[in-house]
Amino acid sequence: MLSARTRLRALVVAALAIAIAGTTATAAHAEPSTTELTKKIDKASDQLEDVVEAYNKMELSLKKTKADEKTLAESIGPAKAALEAAGTQLDTIAASAYMTGHVGTMNVVFEGADNLMDRMSILEQISRSRSRDIAEYTATTENYTERQTALKATQDKQAAEVKELAARKKKIEGDLKDLYAMRKAAYGSATESGSKYTGSIPDIAGSAGVAVTFAYNKIGIMYKYGGDDDGGYDCSGLTSAAWRAAGKSLPHNAAAQYSATSRISRSQLKPGDLVFYRSLGHVALYVGGGQIIDASRAGQPVKKRTIDIMTPYGYGRVG
Repeated sequence: MLSARTRLRALVVAALAIAIAGTTATAAHAEPSTTELTKKIDKASDQLEDVVEAYNKMELSLKKTKADEKTLAESIGPAKAALEAAGTQLDTIAASAYMTGHVGTMNVVFEGADNLMDRMSILEQISRSRSRDIAEYTATTENYTERQTALKATQDKQAAEVKELAARKKKIEGDLKDLYAMRKAAYGSATESGSKYTGSIPDIAGSAGVAVTFAYNKIGIMYKYGGDDDGGYDCSGLTSAAWRAAGKSLPHNAAAQYSATSRISRSQLKPGDLVFYRSLGHVALYVGGGQIIDASRAGQPVKKRTIDIMTPYGYGRVG
């Protein structure tokens, strides 16, 4: 027969076993699987890239606004000079009229020219000259005012865009922080490690070959929103930089690149063409053999992978 102490020990062990089992079951239920976390990360990454591309689009708009502002500011100078010249001319007309009296028919008839026809001609010339000067003054004043109004509207637009850009940047930075935390929970690291490509690079002629070689040499560089240099690339930053190396200019935005390229079919794809995904939320560079190189998402490096990472939206050829 077991002693009382032995029976007590047995009861304690059993109770602890039940408690541990219950805790383990609860923990297993509370902690999502790696697969679930991966899905969450992928979804968050796609949403973040959409915001990044919207940010890039706004950057393009901001650059245009600044260019418009510069053009308008430069145009104010000549308009102001013309205004001052017209004003001076009008002052001269006013002073002359004040000192000599109103230039009417009788004044001209009896002064200046030798005959009536000459005098009438002079009267007509003076009338036309003064009308022209006054019309020029009025037009220049209106032009100057319109330019000032346009410049002010452009400046207000730019200020609003800068404010919106700052808000989007703040949101992206917050989303990146959350995304890195999710990745660390799933994989034990906030980011994927990248390594330089060491394989062979296809020999492709022309500017497309330059763009493709450029992309191969950027494999392993980490994603960076708004990036288009070796400090980091986002998707449209990589494709625009690749084609910039080949002497072609592409806007730093996937949707704008879609508009800037010629439509082709999948069967017509050649190395250097662009492949668009997710309703123009992502773009990659086709490198041949059913492969693309792209800067896919935060925390990951530039990679070479299959064209079928998701269903392509369309294809574009740089002119």
